[in-house]
Amino acid sequence: MAKQSPPLIRVGRPTRSRPMMRNVNEGKGVFAPLVILTRNIIGKKRFNQLRGKAIALHSQVITEFCKSIGADGKQRQGLIRLAKKNGEWLGFLA
Repeated sequence: MAKQSPPLIRVGRPTRSRPMMRNVNEGKGVFAPLVILTRNIIGKKRFNQLRGKAIALHSQVITEFCKSIGADGKQRQGLIRLAKKNGEWLGFLA
């Protein structure tokens, strides 16, 4: 008598978890301790709202600067990316 294998059970496709966008310098940088302390005091939701407003304001300042010197959109985007990298390095995005 031949040995029978156990019946196969089909399951649904595995779901992929979304990749988390994380700052590689999280917790590092000169201002990181102050940023983390502020986030812990005022709460994550309020902190993220405040951070969003600060980032938007900074982008507006960069845009106005680019208009005043006659820089094109590509140069403006480069400056915004540079500001983000500097913010990460300094710990503002901790």
